[in-house]
Amino acid sequence: MHSNQQAFRDYLHLEKNYSLHTVNAYLKDLGFFQGFLEAEYGDVELVDVKYGQIRSWIVSMVDAGISNTSINRKISSLKSFYKFLLKIKQITASPLLKHQSLKTPKKLQIPFSEKELDAVLNEIRYPDGFEGIRDKLIIDLFYTTGIRRAELIGLKLSNYDTSTLKVLGKRNKERIIPVLPVIAKQAELYLHERSNLEVIIDGDFFFLTGRGVKLSDSFVYRLINSYFSNVSEKVKKSPHILRHTFATHMLANGADLNSVKELLGHSSLASTQVYTHSSLS
Repeated sequence: MHSNQQAFRDYLHLEKNYSLHTVNAYLKDLGFFQGFLEAEYGDVELVDVKYGQIRSWIVSMVDAGISNTSINRKISSLKSFYKFLLKIKQITASPLLKHQSLKTPKKLQIPFSEKELDAVLNEIRYPDGFEGIRDKLIIDLFYTTGIRRAELIGLKLSNYDTSTLKVLGKRNKERIIPVLPVIAKQAELYLHERSNLEVIIDGDFFFLTGRGVKLSDSFVYRLINSYFSNVSEKVKKSPHILRHTFATHMLANGADLNSVKELLGHSSLASTQVYTHSSLS
């Protein structure tokens, strides 16, 4: 890796507090662009790139059938890299200074209805024992706290005290979320079952698989998708839709926008206002 890319990686991880997953996504996009440059223009340094070369890359991605949303994300990574080069005075102007993002259709995230939530929480049958108790608690926590999937997976035993959760959000931003008494009772039952697991490997983490290891992103996604497939015909059934549902239902029942913003861990009110336009169908 060239020194500028190495410095950019350190900047994103150490100064911006981005997760390794996010940092790797930025570097992957940068690598795609560098591969295009080498194939089309030969030995061109990133500090010498002109907008016309970036424009050619965009055209090639459009021709390859890559969506405008994906292209915009890649260009956003590139834009961040050039802003960093400006910051460390490796360039005097960004080649993307006057670039305008490609137009993308707005996708309305449709939350689960209260009827669908009631069916998942009160009507369907969960497996007996540890797994069923864990699965229901996970769904309840998503719906009653609005936490992100990564926050739930990263939750430590030390972050829970029966009345609150301390979660580590984006950019390592901490926030305290209240826990309803009924959820605390479920958590007590879960922790009892958890203590009886034959093997516990990742003991610091609150949620574990039956094999005693921390949950993965795909595990949690499949869990939510599986249970909600029993009661909902919505195209997207994911942990994020449950977070979306939490916010939408809170606002629909009169919660203050700023309070919901704090609970969700949003840095700007604009991010929370998206949920005021959601369909409850």
